[in-house]
Amino acid sequence: AGNLLGSNAFNMLLLAVIDIANHNGRVLRKAAIRHALSGSLSIFMIALVLFFILADIDLSIGWFGIDSFVIILFYIVAMGLIQNHQAYPVKTSEPEAVAQGTPGLVKAIIGFVIASGVLVLITPVMVKNANAIAAETGFGATFIGTTLVALVTSLPELVTTLAAIKIGANDMAIGNLFGSNMFNMFAVGLTDLFYTNGRFLSAIDPSFTLIAALGLIMTCVGLVGNLVKLEKRLWILEIDAALLVLIYFGGMWLLYIKG
Repeated sequence: AGNLLGSNAFNMLLLAVIDIANHNGRVLRKAAIRHALSGSLSIFMIALVLFFILADIDLSIGWFGIDSFVIILFYIVAMGLIQNHQAYPVKTSEPEAVAQGTPGLVKAIIGFVIASGVLVLITPVMVKNANAIAAETGFGATFIGTTLVALVTSLPELVTTLAAIKIGANDMAIGNLFGSNMFNMFAVGLTDLFYTNGRFLSAIDPSFTLIAALGLIMTCVGLVGNLVKLEKRLWILEIDAALLVLIYFGGMWLLYIKG
């Protein structure tokens, strides 16, 4: 749970990375309208999970909680809304950027499957060692899960973001981050299928609501920052990107002292 909720905040930190990596204008502003829907749905899903953690609604079908069912159902609906939105794209004055150096479909599918397989194989090893680090250092599983594990599991988002910017696929970079947050919340609900000791959301420690709220706040800032017209930069960062950096590290510090 800490990994999934902590990844939301880290993904929004990567919006600041996009700002640093791009030197040819404000990427986020150009793609704001196209990603307003996915950003809004991401906020709603994080808020929904946060609500269910706090409400602790003791309703289930067997061991599977009704709250988890609602989360999964909304994710499916959200994917349908995004698909329909893409079918009727918003017209903009700028043409869609065509990514350079994009591999063929077969090569792309093969590479994607191989990379996914490697992640599946190494993730259990990473989690086992992260748990050992938490025990040996005394930081606790909550802090390690929401920082170290969330950071490592979000590295694919970091690499994807930088690679997408490099080839000019700015929409993919931004959509990846908002979409990843939505999938993280879907994964919280899906985990309930494999957690047979009762409702999974009821087993989540209330302390995780802090990191959930941090992810929610940062996603809101990320979405608002995409939509408003703030062109002033603070050194190498836009104002909203700088705010995301401050909120993230401030939240991590608060999580540590609450330890």
